[in-house]
Amino acid sequence: MTGWYHSWLAAIRIARRDAWRSKGRSLLVLSMIALPILGVSAVDVTLRSAELSVADRMDRRLGAADALLTDSGTGGAPIEQNPHLGTPGDDNWHPVGGWDAHHSKPTSEGRADLSKAVPAGTKTLTDTKGHTPLRTQHGLLQTEVRELKATDPLAKGLMVLGEGRFPEKAGEIAATHHFLEAGGLSLGDKVKPRSLDTEFTIVGAYELPDELKLDQINALPGTFLGPLNKSLADQGLSPTGGETNYLVGSGGGEGFTWNMVKEANSKGVAVLSRAVALNPPTDSEVPYYRHNASPDSSNGTAGALAAAATVVGLALLEICLLAGPAFAVGARRSRRQLGLVGANGGDRRHIRAIVLSGGLVIGVAAAVVGTALGIALTLALQPVLEGYLGQRFGAFELRPLELFGIALLAVFTGLMAAIVPAVTASRQPVLASLTGRRGVRKANRVLPAVGLVAVAIGAAVALYGAVASDSFLLVAAGSALAELGVVALTPVLVGLFGRLGGWLPLSPRLALRDAVRNRGRTAPAVAAVLAAVAGTVAVATYTASTDAKQRAEYQEMLPYGVGSATTDEAGGRDVSAMRSAVQANLPLDVLADVQRIVVGDKKCTPYSDDAKCGQYEVYIPKANRCPLHEGGVAGSDPSERFSVEERRALAKDWRCTVEFSGDAPGTAGVTVGDEKILKVLGITDPGVVNAVKQGRAVSFERAHFDKNNTGKVGIKVVTDHKKAEEALAAGREAPGRVTHLPAHLAPEDVKAYGIQLLVPPAAAKEAGFTTVPYGLVFSTSALPSTERSQSLNGAFDKIGLTTAPYIESGYSGSTGIVLLALTVFAGLVTIGAAGIATGLAQADAEPDLKTLTAVGAPPRVRRALSGFQCGTVALMGVVLGSAAGVLPSIGLLLNQRRADEASLQRSVDEGWIGGMSTTEIPIVIPWETLGSLVIAVPVGAALLAALVTRSRGAVARRAEA
Repeated sequence: MTGWYHSWLAAIRIARRDAWRSKGRSLLVLSMIALPILGVSAVDVTLRSAELSVADRMDRRLGAADALLTDSGTGGAPIEQNPHLGTPGDDNWHPVGGWDAHHSKPTSEGRADLSKAVPAGTKTLTDTKGHTPLRTQHGLLQTEVRELKATDPLAKGLMVLGEGRFPEKAGEIAATHHFLEAGGLSLGDKVKPRSLDTEFTIVGAYELPDELKLDQINALPGTFLGPLNKSLADQGLSPTGGETNYLVGSGGGEGFTWNMVKEANSKGVAVLSRAVALNPPTDSEVPYYRHNASPDSSNGTAGALAAAATVVGLALLEICLLAGPAFAVGARRSRRQLGLVGANGGDRRHIRAIVLSGGLVIGVAAAVVGTALGIALTLALQPVLEGYLGQRFGAFELRPLELFGIALLAVFTGLMAAIVPAVTASRQPVLASLTGRRGVRKANRVLPAVGLVAVAIGAAVALYGAVASDSFLLVAAGSALAELGVVALTPVLVGLFGRLGGWLPLSPRLALRDAVRNRGRTAPAVAAVLAAVAGTVAVATYTASTDAKQRAEYQEMLPYGVGSATTDEAGGRDVSAMRSAVQANLPLDVLADVQRIVVGDKKCTPYSDDAKCGQYEVYIPKANRCPLHEGGVAGSDPSERFSVEERRALAKDWRCTVEFSGDAPGTAGVTVGDEKILKVLGITDPGVVNAVKQGRAVSFERAHFDKNNTGKVGIKVVTDHKKAEEALAAGREAPGRVTHLPAHLAPEDVKAYGIQLLVPPAAAKEAGFTTVPYGLVFSTSALPSTERSQSLNGAFDKIGLTTAPYIESGYSGSTGIVLLALTVFAGLVTIGAAGIATGLAQADAEPDLKTLTAVGAPPRVRRALSGFQCGTVALMGVVLGSAAGVLPSIGLLLNQRRADEASLQRSVDEGWIGGMSTTEIPIVIPWETLGSLVIAVPVGAALLAALVTRSRGAVARRAEA
């Protein structure tokens, strides 16, 4: 026992001395191991600090109150709720008997009376929220309005005051710091809503600990939302909202108990209770769990742990691949010392202990440095992290056991990286170690065979998961196994690269020969680059393919650079001002006016329910109507009227094809306008243009024409709303009058951007329809800048319009940034791994470099050789990684194809075939990313290595000769 202890103690001393003597190599390995530990420990501290306790969550949601009472939205009908109610939401409760039963029977309208659920003898405080645009220094900013007496003791903790004070009288408001920053405002400034003339003075600034990025203002109850909603109602506009909740304080005792919660539930009120959250009832006491499973996050936790374990495992593998050669080089540099140990009676276990102790010393140092820096970094970046997360930390929390476990990973990684070099060094003959000879090393034939088998099995599993299984985990597992097989094959593949040396000049030939001869050093670095690049290529291929699918599915509302603006204002009086605003703020090519048909009074707005106002639609003959949408009562399920085979057949019927094609101005599919609209939309078909010029309507859907194609389409007018609703509820056609107009059918390849029927003004007048201005559509010579857009929106606001113009800017995916980030990440890892391999090569091949100098090689040869060594490793890793990364991405894409097809088929079988995506996800290889990796990264790595390498080496000592 004593001998074992002293031998390891001596080994650790020797390893510590060697690490101190070789500071550069030690610092390199320590950095490789410490960086992941730094990141993991920083993430652990961040997550634990950001994770709020139940008590903290209740403080931020309830302030000093005992409970928050919320209308459940069931019209006062009894509900059953989840006791683990965090933030109230529809998925946390349901009516007694379920939502289906609730909707199938008449229920009381309106909101539940929260006051009836307040226990006697308790104090209440109303908390009302709504939304409205507020005028700021820059224009209009959509803002949440909260009417709450913030100075009340029950509200303590809900809002944290930073500057000034909370409102104390009418006309005063406080605002969040984010609102003040976004609006360019400060204390003492005045703001007012768009639809209210009253100004409000900002007297305080506060923050919401859970929502730091929320734009919110606070006012006293009744001073803001009430007058604002009245003003909106007077203008015929929708109210801005105003959902009122009750904060309840019992003044001591047990608080709001579970029995009190169930009593409030019986009145249709949902309750967030502090007492229930801190001490929840058993599942048997919760009626909600009779129809819903109790909370169980085991599956999600297991999935998260599996993902975390996979990421950590890959990170450790990569570190070992990079750190292992460093220990191997260190062992070779110390082979004379290890030989002396053997010559003086030390056996193989002592030599293994010395090399393993090197890994232990570096691992312990990396654990201490990485953990300490992770904690310090999190503490220093706490304000930045809180801003990124959008909420304040509960407390800066350190969990010693978790941090100790993370630190052990560094020690474990150091030991694992030193295992192979330790075994190799212990097998080195003593005489060869003392004389500096490396001996004859035989190639390992087992590892390549195992790698080949792993590649075959992994590819088969991934292929099965892609084409025959619904589980993407099989694709991921097979791809990972295949990638590990490629890593095992790396020494053989490096040898194959060596066959190219005969066609290369001197410096690259020497670099390639050195890489092939020292595969124990080269292969792990290539494998590390391979792993990083393979992951990047896989994600980049999947991302590029998904982006291609989304681009193909993207529906342009209008042609690129074309805009539209409409108003529902009665009579269209604002259209002239809209036209002037657009002309003043945009570079226009063509501008066209759009009108709409009105049935009844000219003051009728589109889709008005007023009895004086009628509705209209393009008439579709019965023979052209989709059977899925006919013959059933309103809201009936097609699956109840058609078999699966019938629904599949109807899915291929042209009458049932529903495609959303755009958003050109119009009401009920009818647009009234002249040929200028065709110019704006880019419609140049001669038949369509001539028909509009001749005063005939143009239909863009063949369903509008009867089977005889008489050249006329109908517009059906419905004037009796009540009879129409009764007919539709009974599954009958709504009664109405059909007026036919002469029309031309546009070719199927003409895209009308949502216009079903274009009617010239003269044709509408001749048919007896009354029209009023509705808006305009225009084409621009260039997309407006942000400043022009803000100016145009401000001009519309001055007119009094509540809507802003829309200008089509085309598809804009975020994958360009993603691919760039992935390329940069892979490039950094590749350059780092190649640089490490180059540094080790220089340390390992120092005698060869000194020989080159001794025989008269110019100084630039040393730089050139270093650069080509680094570029060779990078190129081999990038090429192999690019090939290995394609397999998992293709497998995942094929698996996604099958999932999309199955989802589409389920929708068809259920009878819901309108608006479903039928675009097959393509397989797109990101050639730009691959080109950047294969060409730019190795060249950059080579140039960087050449620049940082000294031209002349140090004079060799006799011991190194």
